[in-house]
Amino acid sequence: MKITLRPQPVSTRDAVYLQLRDQILKLELPPGTPLSENETSLLFQVSRTPVRESFLRLAQEGLVQVLPQRGTFVSLIDTELVEEGRFMREQLEKSVIRLACEQFPEEALASLELNLLQQEASMMKQDDKHMFELDEAFHGIIFEGCRKMNTWSVIQQMNVHLNRSRMLRLADDHNWQNLFEQHRRMAEAIKSGEADLAEQLMKEHLSLNITDQAVLKEKYPSYYK
Repeated sequence: MKITLRPQPVSTRDAVYLQLRDQILKLELPPGTPLSENETSLLFQVSRTPVRESFLRLAQEGLVQVLPQRGTFVSLIDTELVEEGRFMREQLEKSVIRLACEQFPEEALASLELNLLQQEASMMKQDDKHMFELDEAFHGIIFEGCRKMNTWSVIQQMNVHLNRSRMLRLADDHNWQNLFEQHRRMAEAIKSGEADLAEQLMKEHLSLNITDQAVLKEKYPSYYK
């Protein structure tokens, strides 16, 4: 288990938690990976208390599972929670993109266009982790432009299983052209104020996760429950 602690302007406990969470979501700590308080505290060069508290917090989020007599493990990806997260995103994001088509700040449009340029660069480099971050940022910009960041925060809390599945999809197949084209067309629909088209594009975009789930579960059965 490789763990490196990046400097964080937060408490030791939060720094450990944030780093572990990031590595779990990006599959640097894959589903089923055993976690040890002793090993983690040594790698982070911290006491066991912040590690124990981080494990508890991650368990509450469903990212870590504590099995009596067996130990602590990175939780498997729960397909029911993946679908629930996808369903919630679809309902909320269809509504938000319609709002964006009615009124969207010029600076937010510029941010979407810059994000698309960065996605193209990431595709050239086949950087799956950066592509995932840009994908998240693209959707976040739409919520920010509509002044719905509290809604976006709620989505993030529900998305932990869905995000691991999305990360696995990007890492498994580096053909991201369709993903990019959907983002590009959504940005164009927002710019031209075509709400019906934008909503349909968002629905199609998020529905891809349904097909991906079946493929990934068959290919990586040990990652799923």
